[in-house]
Amino acid sequence: MIGDTPIFEKKNVLVTGGAGFLGSHVCERLLKEAKVICMDDLSNSHIHNIQHLLQYPDFEFIKYDVNQPIDLNNFPELDKFKVKFQGIQEIYHLACPTSPKNFEDLKIHSLWANSRAMLNTLDLAVEYKAKYVFGSSSVVYGDPPENDIIFSEDEEGIVHHLSPRGCYDEGKRFAETCIETYRQVYGLDAKIARIFSTYGPRMKLRDGLLIPDFILNALEGKDLVIYGDGEMQQSLCFVTDMVDGIVRLMGTDPDVHLVNLGLDEPYKMSHVAEKIIEMTQSSSRIVYEDPLVFLTKKGLPDLRRAKENLGWIPLVRLEEGLQRTIDYTLANKEMLSLNHSNE
Repeated sequence: MIGDTPIFEKKNVLVTGGAGFLGSHVCERLLKEAKVICMDDLSNSHIHNIQHLLQYPDFEFIKYDVNQPIDLNNFPELDKFKVKFQGIQEIYHLACPTSPKNFEDLKIHSLWANSRAMLNTLDLAVEYKAKYVFGSSSVVYGDPPENDIIFSEDEEGIVHHLSPRGCYDEGKRFAETCIETYRQVYGLDAKIARIFSTYGPRMKLRDGLLIPDFILNALEGKDLVIYGDGEMQQSLCFVTDMVDGIVRLMGTDPDVHLVNLGLDEPYKMSHVAEKIIEMTQSSSRIVYEDPLVFLTKKGLPDLRRAKENLGWIPLVRLEEGLQRTIDYTLANKEMLSLNHSNE
């Protein structure tokens, strides 16, 4: 029993953006221990990501835009989870577009995801006295200074709130303010995961995300495009490690409410591209193009708080993570190309 609410068999968990890259992996992981409600409007994700989960009785997909007020009583398909009696115990709010190539077209969606959807999901958490984890981003730190690229959670950073990408960068800061305000006013056990760059199976293709596009182009013998120069580098955390950190954060006490999650060593994207060409035995070349607005220079996470409070460190090495992503892309190449060309 959690509070005054009876738990009949397993806890009920809501994952917004649950059909997205990160959200689908979170849903998959949670099915080991919970009944999972996956909510997604499929505006920036695909049903293919959760197709394998639809067979499970403890999983329910609801196509819904969480920028609209959420009343779980309006979904009769949730009767089997006894939501009217048990409520929901946890909310993972992961819904937010992160498309480098289509960023201009998704600005309003980003703005809403970091404002309207925050308030809607936080109100739901208050209603059900649910624990809450928000997928924030390392962009809240702003550009890393030249002399120190490692960010601890205490650093405030400088974000250009009127820039072309302010709806996302400043949006994530406002979203964090929403979390902290609900903690102060309602005593909500709400937590912030500051997520650094993550990769792995189910990332969108042809979307300006470097690793999946590198792999697809290498498999097809096309040029691997780096948006920027050969010195561009970033933290790269494999998705299963990231999901483990997010789930561990949910399980902590209320006083643990803000952690960095990511890999604390940098990789040059030119090195990653070379590695993928080698691993796929491709004849592709590496070419450089102008940077995309959404792909900006990012720092590295200080992981001391995650290690101390979550007992978490990323375990999957780059070569292993790349191989698993290559294997997934090979296995799903035709399906993925078909799905993403129709979006």
